[in-house]
Amino acid sequence: MSHLMLLATHLHLAATRRLEHRDERGDVPGWVLITVMTAGLVMVIWGVAKGELSAMLSDALGSVRR
Repeated sequence: MSHLMLLATHLHLAATRRLEHRDERGDVPGWVLITVMTAGLVMVIWGVAKGELSAMLSDALGSVRR
């Protein structure tokens, strides 16, 4: 039984060692693209609905103060 546990431990260590050394540079452009697209969407939505969003915020703050 101890040989089986030793083998399982070695297999686990070998698998996790491979995961630690993988190259993750390919993930950076994807996250940059997601961030830029999200910022762009926020700017477009804010530009289109600025007046309505400001009115909603003013109404919400006004109702809290009462």
